[in-house]
Amino acid sequence: MAAVVYALCALTSLTCFVLLWRGWRAGGHRLLFWAALCFIGMTFNNFMLVADKVIYPTQIDLSSWRLWAALAAVLLLLFGLVWEEE
Repeated sequence: MAAVVYALCALTSLTCFVLLWRGWRAGGHRLLFWAALCFIGMTFNNFMLVADKVIYPTQIDLSSWRLWAALAAVLLLLFGLVWEEE
């Protein structure tokens, strides 16, 4: 059951990325661009979670890589929020 939840989280973040990216391409709002970059980082984080917990549960520990990916994603969004202060 946990594998299904992990996969659904990855697909949801990928869907959010696609929708934000399409919105940015259509409207050109830069905050949508930064949010899309954040969600592609979260998608990468979730796919690594699936790999870490489902595909390679005992062979490889990807927890530090997952944390770095999540940090990078959140920092991208934070940078976008600060950059688009006007």
